Amino acid sequence: MGGVKLSFAQPELSSWILNPGTAKGYAGILSNVQKVQYSDNFIYITAACIPGYDIGPWKGNPNTPANQNFQFKITRKPVVNLGNPTAIGGGHIGVFSNGVSIFNASDAQSYLNQKVWNRNAYYWEGPSFDTCLGHPAPNGEYHHHVSPKCLYNHNDTMHHSPIIGYAFDGFPIYGACAYAKTNGQGAIRLMRSSFKLKSMVTRTNGPAIGPSYPLGCYMEDYEFVDGSGDLDKRNGRFCITPDYPNGIYCYFATLDEKHIPSFPYVPYTSYYGMVTAGNMGPGSGHNSPTETVTTYTGSTSVIEKPNETVLHIWPNPSSTGWVIGGLSAKTHSRVFCTINNAQGQKVYHTDIAFDPLNPTIHIPVLQMGIYWIEVCDEKDLVFRSRIVAD
Repeated sequence: MGGVKLSFAQPELSSWILNPGTAKGYAGILSNVQKVQYSDNFIYITAACIPGYDIGPWKGNPNTPANQNFQFKITRKPVVNLGNPTAIGGGHIGVFSNGVSIFNASDAQSYLNQKVWNRNAYYWEGPSFDTCLGHPAPNGEYHHHVSPKCLYNHNDTMHHSPIIGYAFDGFPIYGACAYAKTNGQGAIRLMRSSFKLKSMVTRTNGPAIGPSYPLGCYMEDYEFVDGSGDLDKRNGRFCITPDYPNGIYCYFATLDEKHIPSFPYVPYTSYYGMVTAGNMGPGSGHNSPTETVTTYTGSTSVIEKPNETVLHIWPNPSSTGWVIGGLSAKTHSRVFCTINNAQGQKVYHTDIAFDPLNPTIHIPVLQMGIYWIEVCDEKDLVFRSRIVAD
């Protein structure tokens, strides 16, 4: 059996959930990412800021999601900022893999407008979040302050979480789970925030702690305790991941052991790297390319190799799950498998050590529906196909 081998793009290109054409979400607006363009140094993400999953309603929130016509410019070569760090401010601070905006932990309001005790958005605005934990801003910008519940399976603690977005300094944002050790070793587990509630009974120049203003409703109720968790004050760490076998600085969308969003939820305080201009502040996020760019369509080239058996799938469909085998002996030491549903949500991700004597990946049972499966080695996308579960 012959096969088709595709060149594997780098994670900053391949992590986005591309709209297959005219798929629409809320209010008939095009969903997910409409276009990914790239040069040697930058990627340009075009999105309406509407996810492929159902959103709403938003109790007590009078705002309505609207097409934002965003085009974010993100560096492909992120570097650490050795000078004065760029503060993570209000509004969008990054973009999720489905083109939806990431907001920080604040709701942009403070006690008596003094900017001393700044309100925790998850506490104050949480009642207006939909079941996917998002809501629209006054300008119609749908966004998440916390881990986007519907973007990936955040209940899966058996596998390394996928990249769920990028911050505006170009460093990736992962879901809640990663290797216990930064060297890529150890069990997969939830990444623990290093922020803890302060052991205080009063707030200086702030509201009394009590039923109306409980501990945790303000961002300053938390303090960073170095070494108490896995992550630094930015809610990230340098580590090896399935996508970056040589290691990279990563942010995480943190959850507690009950899978409830854990402060500070997403990137916090300041960016680790140098931030590309044009993405932050009022009216930002409209960066038309001024350089020659290529449109990414899922692969950068297609090479037919009729004499090389790349992959077989059987049975398809199956009541007990898929067994994928027949991987070429040229496959490298690890194999990565990702399954997205028809809405572009990642429902499964795994990586295994490749054994040429038993080149098999076991895929768990999926609910009825249509899915896309991608199998990659460390350098190439070796297979991409539509599969049907019934």
